[in-house]
Amino acid sequence: MASKVALVTASSAGLGAACVKALAPHFRVVVNYHSRPEKAEEVIKAATATAPLYSYSESTDGPRFIALQADVADKTAVQRLVQQTVDKMGRLDVVVSNAGWTRVTDIMDLDDQVNEDDWDRCYNVNVKAHLWLLYAAMPHFERNETRGSFVTVASLAGVRPSGSSIPYAVSKAAAIHLTRCLAMVCGKKSGVRCNSVSPGLLMTEWGQRFTDDQIQSAVDKTALGRLATIEDVAEQVKGLALSTSITGQNIVIDGGIAI
Repeated sequence: MASKVALVTASSAGLGAACVKALAPHFRVVVNYHSRPEKAEEVIKAATATAPLYSYSESTDGPRFIALQADVADKTAVQRLVQQTVDKMGRLDVVVSNAGWTRVTDIMDLDDQVNEDDWDRCYNVNVKAHLWLLYAAMPHFERNETRGSFVTVASLAGVRPSGSSIPYAVSKAAAIHLTRCLAMVCGKKSGVRCNSVSPGLLMTEWGQRFTDDQIQSAVDKTALGRLATIEDVAEQVKGLALSTSITGQNIVIDGGIAI
């Protein structure tokens, strides 16, 4: 049986890249990128330096890593991404649905929260894309001896009113509930596990756009006096990917803001 395969969307940088590195000792990994193939190759190079995959043999298992382009906001592209993954890697066991979108606004300014394009794009990327991805992956999950694991990256903004905009916060809350619904349906149907993680502010390329005062304000709200790291979240994703008994859970990773 070929070594198991994980697909991580939007993984050419940030949290997605950290998830690739965390999963690499346990899975062969597909790195998905939208527009930066050179960044995807950098991620693969870094992940190759991690601990070797247990009992992996390229001659019998196939590629260790591959990079595949797809805009996961596009339903057809999502279907193609999953099919290319299986065609090139031979199977699919884990999907980390990491893509997301927002526009930074003043969340307290109601006039800035009624942009219909923001609502449509947030729901398309932050909710519907997860559904299309899970739906495309399901037939391949069902063929595997341990079925499959689907991990959605949501946000602290989906747990408590916060974040870059109301459309973003509401769509992330919807993503959490969607994942729970999928856990119920897919668990009963096929034994597939569906969970989500909800990070607070992370120092990704995106997080580094915030001012020092905004970052310190987030730190001040934590119980631990520090933000969660990208690696903290990636390790939790790995734990959910490896577990065969956890489903329907949303894990908040925020240094203790939500408590």
